Amino acid sequence: MTKELLVVSGKGGTGKTSLVASFAALAKKRVVADCDVDAADLHLVLEPTIRSREAFWAGKTARIRPEDCTACGICQEVCRFQAVVSGEDGAGKAFLVDPLSCEGCGVCAYFCPEKAIDLVEKLSGEWFVSETRHGPMVHAQLGIAEANSGKLVTLVRKQAQKIAEEKGFELILIDGSPGIGCPVIASMTGCSLVLAVTEPTPSGLHDLERVAALAGQLGIPAVVVVNKADLNPGMADRIEAFCQEQGLGVVGRIPYDPAVVRAQIAGLSLVEYGPGSAEAAVRRIWREIRSYLFEGVEHEK
Repeated sequence: MTKELLVVSGKGGTGKTSLVASFAALAKKRVVADCDVDAADLHLVLEPTIRSREAFWAGKTARIRPEDCTACGICQEVCRFQAVVSGEDGAGKAFLVDPLSCEGCGVCAYFCPEKAIDLVEKLSGEWFVSETRHGPMVHAQLGIAEANSGKLVTLVRKQAQKIAEEKGFELILIDGSPGIGCPVIASMTGCSLVLAVTEPTPSGLHDLERVAALAGQLGIPAVVVVNKADLNPGMADRIEAFCQEQGLGVVGRIPYDPAVVRAQIAGLSLVEYGPGSAEAAVRRIWREIRSYLFEGVEHEK
């Protein structure tokens, strides 16, 4: 049975994507899914070659038919997002909808006396199936100012599941969004294990509490990594004490290591870049993760 490991964090910049990249280098028979579609950056390290691309259509946007518009201005009055603007003539004789401001709520179409406004499906982004040096990867890109409700995350994840099933792979590695919103819920629901990456700060502990609560509500087992733990050992101890109280496994601490930045500049995962204190910690953490995912099953080391 294919396992799904989701790596998340309470905020951006904690190192979750760097961990996923290293896990992709260490794992066997895996598919990588970048579900952080709002700010996808795993491709910067894995350098995927796109094999297929598909349009992602989601939501609605208003469109005014100029031939039917009488320029009464009601649509502009009722639009709370100020998405309806005067036409090119500037004289108020015609109106247009700014697609970047329109939320597709439909209020303008409802109140238009001439029924001159249509709600049309909009192109919100693209999703890709790619090949990397560490196997297949599914990822996506949202358009400018497009909202992510979790639909695109679900699509990416389902495609990764399909590839894993077709190839008989044992693992799907998911790089999740930061926070606890809809994209994270879409990434987390039904996963085998959540790995929460945090930092030794008060805000890191607060964010971890929220992620742990979400995983608990969804019934997903969770484990924790403390990144840059040696910068504040006392706070790292507090985080581990919290994990013990909540029954969360702590799979390791990662020390601060300038090699992490150098690896990113080189376009490599940390374990590909070379030996170091952080690299050794990541390898130990991966062994712990495998024991959680595949307990009692023999695997390559």
